[in-house]
Amino acid sequence: MSDPTENDVLRCGQINMAHFERLIEGLGMTVVWVDEGEAIPGTHWGEPEAGLIGDRLYLRGDTPVHSALHEAGHFACMDASRRERLHTDAGGTAIEECAVCYLQIVLAQELPDVGSARMQHDMDRWGYTFRLGSAREWFEHDAEDARAYLVERNIIGAMRWAAERGGSGS
Repeated sequence: MSDPTENDVLRCGQINMAHFERLIEGLGMTVVWVDEGEAIPGTHWGEPEAGLIGDRLYLRGDTPVHSALHEAGHFACMDASRRERLHTDAGGTAIEECAVCYLQIVLAQELPDVGSARMQHDMDRWGYTFRLGSAREWFEHDAEDARAYLVERNIIGAMRWAAERGGSGS
């Protein structure tokens, strides 16, 4: 990951966390706040990245929103067996990783002070890489496999997201 001091990304302490916590609770998770200066349990990439242990998402005010949504996306994509063993490393396949990236953009749409455009911007700033060069281009033109993964698992609805993207839902 990139050096967080070099990147202008939205942090959890900068958004309405009541909206965020409701969104995360809807995924079956609990947000656990970590005090400034304290270690973040379960962080795979190191601080200030979000931590993930079981159904708990660990955050500090300086945790990037994209990181929090990414880890929550991993949880949403897991089956019950993986969730039971979940500690720090979400694991998963390459297509699941793509689906998680897609899902974090979709989830960002549900947060009034984030949105998909800001999420895509922050993903680019942080150093996510996509074949088409940017999160936006990937999401709009090259993410059908990721979307299909999420639809097949009933994580997102085919008709709703297709309508928002101007597609047919099939």
